[in-house]
Amino acid sequence: MINTKDILETVAMIQDENLDIRTVTMGISLLDCIDPDINKACEKVYEKICRCAKDLVPVCEDIEKTYGIPIINKRIAVTPIAMLAAACKGQSPIAFAETLERCAQTVGVNFIGGYSALVQKGFAAGDRELIESIPEALARTQHVCASVNVGSTKAGINMDAVQMMGCVVRRAAELTANEQCIGAAKLVVFCNAPEDNPFMAGAFHGVGEGDTVINVGVSGPGVVRAALSKLGKDASVDQVAELVKKTAFKITRMGQLVAKEASARLGVPFGIVDLSLAPTPAVGDSVAHILEEMGLEECGCHGTTACLALLNDAVKKGGVMASSHIGGLSGAFIPVTEDAGMIRAATDGTLTLEKLEAMTSVCSVGLDMINVPGDTSAEIISAIIADEAAIGMVNSKTTACRLIPAIGKKEGDTLSFGGLLGEGPVMPVNRKAPNVFIHRGGRLPAPLQSLKN
Repeated sequence: MINTKDILETVAMIQDENLDIRTVTMGISLLDCIDPDINKACEKVYEKICRCAKDLVPVCEDIEKTYGIPIINKRIAVTPIAMLAAACKGQSPIAFAETLERCAQTVGVNFIGGYSALVQKGFAAGDRELIESIPEALARTQHVCASVNVGSTKAGINMDAVQMMGCVVRRAAELTANEQCIGAAKLVVFCNAPEDNPFMAGAFHGVGEGDTVINVGVSGPGVVRAALSKLGKDASVDQVAELVKKTAFKITRMGQLVAKEASARLGVPFGIVDLSLAPTPAVGDSVAHILEEMGLEECGCHGTTACLALLNDAVKKGGVMASSHIGGLSGAFIPVTEDAGMIRAATDGTLTLEKLEAMTSVCSVGLDMINVPGDTSAEIISAIIADEAAIGMVNSKTTACRLIPAIGKKEGDTLSFGGLLGEGPVMPVNRKAPNVFIHRGGRLPAPLQSLKN
């Protein structure tokens, strides 16, 4: 039974500590929309998405009213579009991006993800064409997000794709330079990309998923920070971990409730709850502030990676008991521009790109929402992607890069996106050239731990 204390505690979490459902994401398979005529394929895509997702936003809004739980974003993830483009030889896949944009506007979702290609082991038909079209596709659309998976623990790293992505990221920023380079902020480069991730910009509907599915992403860094603030400074690390576990359990139970309710009302199978701590620029809703509550003077100082490892592990252990199906990324996100504490630490110079890279070895994702100088070369961007992919490959975990070359800006300037994407300083990068290594191409071999059969 739920007692009065539990009810009041949940109300306080929502009203005072920024607890929310970050996203309800409907995954939709487009495999039955494949057609060699791109115009017919786009018609099928538009019809299916609008048919399946027509009630997504109204249902989520009704759940918000019924339970008083904020649902910040309603999103759609679709089959990687490169798979549809493969059948449309000689025709630009940008038509698919424009169709996805039309779908997003029709059904009223915040974002639609899946303008994607999975090339960890090589390029199949449609992959190169889609990757080369990403900058223009993102410049032409507002709600479409793109992702490319360049590596995995089983396959190694496709260094030809890594080289391409350095150029693609730069071009995406250049084509949207008059919009704060927003194109690059809608593009993620993955290693070990999960097929059921509800979070943008990396969401796509994996080929192993059902025809349609509901995935929910919860978020509550403010709740975790508030709980830790009540713990004495003399509490042991064990006690800190135990409190985070208990708090993560409560947060995830709310996600499970919303996921089941949305699934039942929409008549769509429930997929997973992603129990990530996803921050926002709002005061008190910061992963960095959780780490500082643990005892750091400022996020980025020595000890940060250890605190983040504790946090990530405790969140997963607590959350996994609260839902029958946990998936996606699950853990703690560290997007610089989206986290008030990270923004301050990066501006102060305490949080550096090198420290962030170390932190990605123990967090949910990777180098996320990081502004780099506008004159950063494509080769340096590719090398940062390669480093991050290597961390993911060797550690059998998801890693990713969402880098934004701030065109026309230099180190210390600010790039501002507004909304959940926030704003942040342009961070310095190591200028020594990795060009020869990046232009070698080929495939970086998979590590020994890939041989698990």
